[in-house]
Amino acid sequence: MSLKVTLAILAAGLTLSGCMQATTYEATNTANFKPRDKELLAKTTYVKTPIAEPFRRAIVEYHRKEAPGSIVVDTDNHYLYLVQRDGKAIRYGITVGEEAMAWSGIAKIGSKTEWPAWHPTPGEISRLGVPTYVAPGPDNPMGSRALYLYSGGKDTLFRIHGTNQPEYIGSSISSGCIRMTNEDVIDLYDRVGLGTVVVVLEPKHGDSPFKPQMALQGGNSGYAY
Repeated sequence: MSLKVTLAILAAGLTLSGCMQATTYEATNTANFKPRDKELLAKTTYVKTPIAEPFRRAIVEYHRKEAPGSIVVDTDNHYLYLVQRDGKAIRYGITVGEEAMAWSGIAKIGSKTEWPAWHPTPGEISRLGVPTYVAPGPDNPMGSRALYLYSGGKDTLFRIHGTNQPEYIGSSISSGCIRMTNEDVIDLYDRVGLGTVVVVLEPKHGDSPFKPQMALQGGNSGYAY
């Protein structure tokens, strides 16, 4: 092989590696769970489906410019990022809303709840045939934690919460809210406080982990249920 060909192959390899996003997968630290968390998670009856590797919690390089401590939701690629310092972010796999039920915009965490009750909206009750109230518990669709998003001082009805359907992480099947595994949402809940900024990117403005593009901030106003 000639020196010229060898150099060309090396250059191509360096170019490809520059497009790849360095990933360090992070295991769940159950030592941080409260006794109630351990008790209720042990009682769940849903199938604990392993999360596909691309959607496991990870520390990744982060090229966007949001301030450290803020949350960015990329519904296109089913990721939620908690921005860190030094060009890093914690990336979580998520379930997002179906296209007709999606919401995008900028909000803040206005309230936080551990093991929330579920109060389905009239639309969900009609569409899904669910009861008007589901008490907190291991198989509640809201899961182990809920972060309630507010915009302009008003509840958007949009939440980041746990799930009793971990098999759908990486899919678009929810009624609009952002679902995380119960373990991941506990981790996120413990890292963020009231007033944390949440940026939900507009459809078609997400970032591929392997071919990032500078996505727009902001988005359409609306409600998610």
